[in-house]
Amino acid sequence: MKKIIGEKSAPYIIAEMSGNHNQSIERALDIVDAAALAGADAIKLQTFTADTMTLDISDGDFFITDEKSLWKDNSMYDLYQKASTPWEWHSAIIKRAAEHGLACFSSPFDESAVDFLETLNVPAYKIASFECIDLPLVKKVALTGKPMIISTGMATLAEIDDAVRTARDNGCKELAILKCTSTYPASPENTNLRTIAHMRDLFGCEVGLSDHTMGIGAAVASVAFGATIIEKHFTLSRDDGGVDATFSLEPDELAALVIETKRAWEALGEVHYGPTEAEQNARLRRRSLYIGEDMVAGDVLTSKNLRRIRPGHGLAPKYYDLLLGKRINQAVDKGTPMAWNLVIDG
Repeated sequence: MKKIIGEKSAPYIIAEMSGNHNQSIERALDIVDAAALAGADAIKLQTFTADTMTLDISDGDFFITDEKSLWKDNSMYDLYQKASTPWEWHSAIIKRAAEHGLACFSSPFDESAVDFLETLNVPAYKIASFECIDLPLVKKVALTGKPMIISTGMATLAEIDDAVRTARDNGCKELAILKCTSTYPASPENTNLRTIAHMRDLFGCEVGLSDHTMGIGAAVASVAFGATIIEKHFTLSRDDGGVDATFSLEPDELAALVIETKRAWEALGEVHYGPTEAEQNARLRRRSLYIGEDMVAGDVLTSKNLRRIRPGHGLAPKYYDLLLGKRINQAVDKGTPMAWNLVIDG
């Protein structure tokens, strides 16, 4: 069953398998099962080969030396070989997802991947952040006429505009863009969730978060800024290793993400002041003015015999100073809620 993505629905949760299958088809299928059990809406793949990503060169520009990179001391070619999902697996993974009622789609990384995914009739496409500037690829995907999600890590406003215009100009009618920070893992202070609402205003489409931070805090918070799609990398266990395992959610964490983002969405509500219908009975637990001692007609109200206490059946506490020094016009028992008809006029 298709789920409507938008502000009137709980966030759409995408579990990104990426290379967490660790080159095992059995593990890939287990990841699908676990994502479905956790309550995700979709499982996402990546469709590429090492040869469609880079050149088979093991030095110079093609060797990762960045000290901050999780993938330091690997050639790009070797890394993509480890991370790639064999194309012959795709059909089995899609079938397993369908058995669970789970959507399954992919990020193609070149035109040949789009042609291949079309033979599998995938329901949608995702453009990865690094491919956001590959406008020929964006055009190729848009021409399928299927829904598109474009991730925007590192992209300038002009680059996002180029991608969005290219998608729309080439037939994409259902478009979403994702705020993303392309560090692995990403730090919360570099996540800039406020951008989500700004992107929605600028581009007039659904906006979400492709989140590489640890845990689920940033993803849950994104709902308050209007995120309607949340994508997180997903693995069975970080201890099993893998190219993306370090910043991937485990099954219990994904289940918590599904629950907590739905709660956050439900909590958005509307601008509202005063008691809600559910709070009506709680109003009686507010403080109000009560007679604190037995009194007879003519007694003066003082701080000792006029109390600001719970429950809320008496006059509001704001009248306390006004009533001090007034005289009671009749006998009253301790515990009587204060009312205007108990005091002498004047």
